[in-house]
Amino acid sequence: MEKPTASSFNWIYPVVALVALAVFGVGLYLVLVDRQQWTMLATGCICLIAVGVTWPIARSLSAAGVDRAAAREVNQRILDGLEQIMASTSRIGESQLLSDRAKSVAYREKDRDAIRSAINEEMGRGEWEAAYALADQFEQAFGSKNEADRFRNEIKSKRNEGMQKEITEVVAVIDRYTRTEQWTAAVREAEKLHEKYATNDQVRALPAEIEARRQSHKKQLLQSWHEAVARHDVDGSIEILKQLDIYLTRAEAQSMQDTARGVFKEKLNNLGAQFAISIREHRWAEAIRIGEQIQGEFPNSRAAQEVGEKMVMLRQRASEPAGATS
Repeated sequence: MEKPTASSFNWIYPVVALVALAVFGVGLYLVLVDRQQWTMLATGCICLIAVGVTWPIARSLSAAGVDRAAAREVNQRILDGLEQIMASTSRIGESQLLSDRAKSVAYREKDRDAIRSAINEEMGRGEWEAAYALADQFEQAFGSKNEADRFRNEIKSKRNEGMQKEITEVVAVIDRYTRTEQWTAAVREAEKLHEKYATNDQVRALPAEIEARRQSHKKQLLQSWHEAVARHDVDGSIEILKQLDIYLTRAEAQSMQDTARGVFKEKLNNLGAQFAISIREHRWAEAIRIGEQIQGEFPNSRAAQEVGEKMVMLRQRASEPAGATS
């Protein structure tokens, strides 16, 4: 193969210079992306320096008109050196590419570990929707459907476990409220739970269950009321009636008015009889206590007016020394 002349050889330098600039540019980009990627930039710098040094020498030899054979020999050496630089640049580029691929594999594994850790953290905080989103992201990014499905199953299991635990705790609170007849508080707890787990069958059934307990307790009170009235347990009847007050509808209350009036009338009659007996037996303090009870519970009754007329006298008698005659 015919060796290139000095004149024709000088055309190679612009090409080599462009290649060196390209290597330099790629190296500069890699350094900006990753501060540890200096190899390609250094190679570009070496190439530019080599071209910058050898090109003037070749031009000088050509311009000086040196012996053609000597010029060819020098140019050939320069050409060989440039070819070696180009070969080295190619190998460095291939090595850099392999290094980038290796790093890409390493970074990919780190990314997988990072998403795995993030999924576990979200599950630990009870952020189930975020954990599901990360599992979907894991499948899309790495194509690992089996592992993503395993994450989804674990998320679902832990979510159900946490949900059931919370439901059990709230149901226990509702039980305490219903046992103490705090129905409004019980309903409020059920509503708060429904806001979080509206699709859960147990949660959806809670309001009806609370109302069923309320109606059952109301039924028991009504039965106790009728039994107390039947055995003329006046005090017991009145106490049950007070408890029934918050359960009765307007129609139910009206239907019980006559019976209730009879109970209260009997209560007043009993107090009046006890008041009279206490006076007759000169038990003044007892008479005062019963009289005050009549005035307090039946302030608008005729019996309360009659008691009021006697209270001054009773207090005078109660203040007299023991053994004093009436």
